[in-house]
Amino acid sequence: MPTHLNRIEQDPRLAQITARDRTADGTFWYSVATTGVYCRPSCPSRAANPANIALHATPSAARAAGFRPCLRCRPDDAAPDTALIARIETACRLIETAAEPPSLTQLAATAGLSASHFHRRFKTVTGLTPKAYAAAHRAQRIRTALAAGAPVTTAIYDAGFQSNARFYAQSTALLGMTPTRYRAGAPDETIRVALGLCTLGTILVASSTQGVVAILLGDDPATLRHDLETRFPHATIISDDAAYQVTIADIIAQLETPARGIDLPLDIRGTAFQQRVWHALRAIPPGATATYADIARAIGAPTATRAVAGACAANKIALAIPCHRVIRTDGSLSGYRWGTARKRRLLEQETQP
Repeated sequence: MPTHLNRIEQDPRLAQITARDRTADGTFWYSVATTGVYCRPSCPSRAANPANIALHATPSAARAAGFRPCLRCRPDDAAPDTALIARIETACRLIETAAEPPSLTQLAATAGLSASHFHRRFKTVTGLTPKAYAAAHRAQRIRTALAAGAPVTTAIYDAGFQSNARFYAQSTALLGMTPTRYRAGAPDETIRVALGLCTLGTILVASSTQGVVAILLGDDPATLRHDLETRFPHATIISDDAAYQVTIADIIAQLETPARGIDLPLDIRGTAFQQRVWHALRAIPPGATATYADIARAIGAPTATRAVAGACAANKIALAIPCHRVIRTDGSLSGYRWGTARKRRLLEQETQP
């Protein structure tokens, strides 16, 4: 049996195509070699032979492979459940403006869905559960207030907590530390860091106790170190941990064989919107690309192309959150925090057999 057929038959997305699963629309597209077209998973056309099917992360990836859009399911158009996505967006605004995070039942009722269906669709669209979305939004409000010098109590109440006790019960999960420590620049946080050399130049990897907080690329180790220290001005940075050197060695090994992908525990720190974008980026497989507009549609915010670009620019975990796979609508390379030349090299490496 051909290797390609083995891969397709083992991919759970084939079952979604067979079932014409509408909930999968917008998460991937597939093409059929014998017809030369690409479709959305729910396409009502006659089932194709798995041997002729290829999967694509975005419509632009399917077009780049030489396929044209199907005239029956119109895969480039907004998904049939656009109205449902609009309800999810409304739920996001409700979470962001409520004094207390609404319950799952309340959110589902607002969207006109059952709690289980709403929960599943919310996570598909945003990349987060409703509870995680609310936590990320509140954490960002507190971070912003504390960074601006607001008193801890003021920041807590402005973020929607009705009591100090309720906040402090969640403070470690929300901020990774107490708010006083956070405002002081995380003086007790320990960050382990390692530097190495790869085909892209110098690479710096740093981790907290929760996971990798930064993967930085550049030419000058001192500049990369300064970038990290600026992010964590009062943290204890340990750079002579021999055991941690294994982490960077593994990342470099994965970088040199991009088809493997990079699978690491991550400590992702960003706004709720940034986390949604970064979640969508991690769904783009090696060798594929997506446009900023593709990502905006994938997270249910088709008009937020500029904000998507901003979230890509804010990413400080290169490779593991693959912002290098995002290109302009015309197929040209856009800016990249670590240089367009590195972006081109990464994409070339990922498409090599």
